[in-house]
Amino acid sequence: MKHLILFASLLFVFAGCSSKEYFEPENTAGDYELSESKALNGSISYFNKDGATLDSQDIITKRGVSQFKIPEGYKFLNIVDDTIIASNYKDTVLVGEKEIKVDAVVVAASKNNNKLALLFSDNSIMLYDMNTEKTLLKEYYTHSFVNDTRIANPYFMSNIILFPTLDGKIIVVSDSNNKIVRNIVVDPNGQFNNIIFLDVVDDTLVAATANKVISVGQGTVNLKDYNVRDIITKDKNIYIATIDGQIIKTDISLNIVDRRKYKFAKIYSLAYGESLYALESQGYLIKISQDFKTDAIYELDFDEEKKVIALEDTIYYDDEFIILK
Repeated sequence: MKHLILFASLLFVFAGCSSKEYFEPENTAGDYELSESKALNGSISYFNKDGATLDSQDIITKRGVSQFKIPEGYKFLNIVDDTIIASNYKDTVLVGEKEIKVDAVVVAASKNNNKLALLFSDNSIMLYDMNTEKTLLKEYYTHSFVNDTRIANPYFMSNIILFPTLDGKIIVVSDSNNKIVRNIVVDPNGQFNNIIFLDVVDDTLVAATANKVISVGQGTVNLKDYNVRDIITKDKNIYIATIDGQIIKTDISLNIVDRRKYKFAKIYSLAYGESLYALESQGYLIKISQDFKTDAIYELDFDEEKKVIALEDTIYYDDEFIILK
């Protein structure tokens, strides 16, 4: 009887595996000009929404491959103007060449003039004056034990500072008096509900968790449920790739402008050259026209087990990258 139960269990497992569906386009446009791919000086060891660290300690930012090499043990967090911010994920944050001891793990950071905005792994936030070496603000929020690896950095916006948290909120701090003026709740209930995306488009705040997308502007709050694989902004539009293979174009109020659906597609990242591109896990690069009326699907030598990040018009994967047209 035990053997029968074991056999039935194995049959169920194998049946489940064999029924797994993959994205298989009927027609492809061939290889995507693989001659245009270039080598990196190492493989991607760590990445967030704003850049990546190579195992050579070289870094990648939205400006491209940087000549700046961060010290051993540090990981890239952000670039502000010409200043690199990195964390040793222990007790120190590196701002340019200055090491600042904070006695906690910094997972996201940004700066403006002398002010340094920090998010810690225990879901606390801190505003720090680098000139006086004094803490201007420190607040603790609900500890989040499970987080999406994509953690958004704080954002300095005119006279306010936006702190994304690990429990689905955005804390709005006045830049003039360093006090909290508002909490914006994006996703209070999701299992992975840290803020993974934060941007300001035409004075409208756009943010996302793995489960929701929000836009806040001109006194109006728009909130939509999406299972987000990736999200980017371009001009005054938002592009969202979802877990079920949709690629959705919205305006900054989250009104749907257009969408396309790719059955069983698992989108890794979105990028924008002259058109919108989506990298799919089975080694396909989907190119969608600006008006969303046509597309072309290319083959790309891509290993889904490797780390990948898309920044602006470039996709970086493992130890190489390709600039999109």
